[in-house]
Amino acid sequence: MRFDRKLLKNLDWQLWLAMILISVFGVVVLRSASLGAMPHNPSYYAKRQILWILLGNAFIVASLYFDYRLLLKLVKPIYAMNLALLVAVLLFGQKGGGAQRWISLGGFLLQPSEFAKVFTIVAFAHYLETRGKIESWSDLVKAGIVVGIPMALILVQPDLGTALIFAAFFLGMLYAAGTDLRYLAGLVGLGVLAIPFMWTFVLEEYQKMRLIVFLNPENPMYRTHGGYHVTQSLIAVGSGQLVGRGFMQGTQNIRSFLPAQHTDFIFSVLAEEFGFVGAVLLIGLFVFMMQRMLKIALDAKDEFGRIATIGVLVLTLFQVFINIGMTISIAPVTGIPLPLVTSGGSAYLSYCMAIALVLNIGMRRQKILF
Repeated sequence: MRFDRKLLKNLDWQLWLAMILISVFGVVVLRSASLGAMPHNPSYYAKRQILWILLGNAFIVASLYFDYRLLLKLVKPIYAMNLALLVAVLLFGQKGGGAQRWISLGGFLLQPSEFAKVFTIVAFAHYLETRGKIESWSDLVKAGIVVGIPMALILVQPDLGTALIFAAFFLGMLYAAGTDLRYLAGLVGLGVLAIPFMWTFVLEEYQKMRLIVFLNPENPMYRTHGGYHVTQSLIAVGSGQLVGRGFMQGTQNIRSFLPAQHTDFIFSVLAEEFGFVGAVLLIGLFVFMMQRMLKIALDAKDEFGRIATIGVLVLTLFQVFINIGMTISIAPVTGIPLPLVTSGGSAYLSYCMAIALVLNIGMRRQKILF
């Protein structure tokens, strides 16, 4: 296959540049977060993140060579591999933080649930393109199975946060496919009705505690029991004020009052050291990325491209909102990473795969005119 350089005229460089800027911002914040997380090796997480950035963007460059429609010939193997990895986690995975979510491959800890998000978006977009509009509850059930199987495997790890991401892009992609709003409202209603069952039979005790803390943030007993993370995060965010304490000057971070500062609460480090201005800058870059994704979705040449791009957009929106929301106590703590900023190879590389798909769809939105 020969690559047509004229395609580069359609490449959304703005989206890619925004992604790289966020990644660089993330490395800067991780360099500071490492002071508290690993004081004996303060460059550890930043150096590893630089490696993921290089690998992820190299993958994007390579993927642009291939037409995204080639993925449709591989949907079944991709979906099967997706399920196989998730089952392997349950059988052979390593435990940590109360969950079993990782597989060790050659010294590298792979988190299949991160890649499952992208694989499932591809498979579900293909299903909706070939199946057509959802016109009955039976159609909806069949569509739900495509997303529901990997979602259920992730839920039993247990990983409630990632499972909720699946629910979010499931609804978003159904809406993009033209599903009647009555069915979407019915799904939301069923989700609400399922809460008592989830509480009794699905959620672990620590997950219940997180929800209780979220619903009762003013209760003094939760400041040291159950709600310590959120309490310290609010102190960090609040102390940043307008322009922050300065790079590597955040006391909550450096003195290790703030837990998980390089993962779940990386935004708290950013807000403490760069203040309101830094937080708005980061959020603005994410909003800009999502605006570019929406444009690509609207201009896509086929249903698969449009629906898949909306899936990635919803994935981005949900993760950004929930991750930042949990640091300022407007969302429960769920362990959802902040895209491109949170430390972690699986999270970064899988999101690069999602962006590569969107860029590819945008680049091939129309035939090249000579």
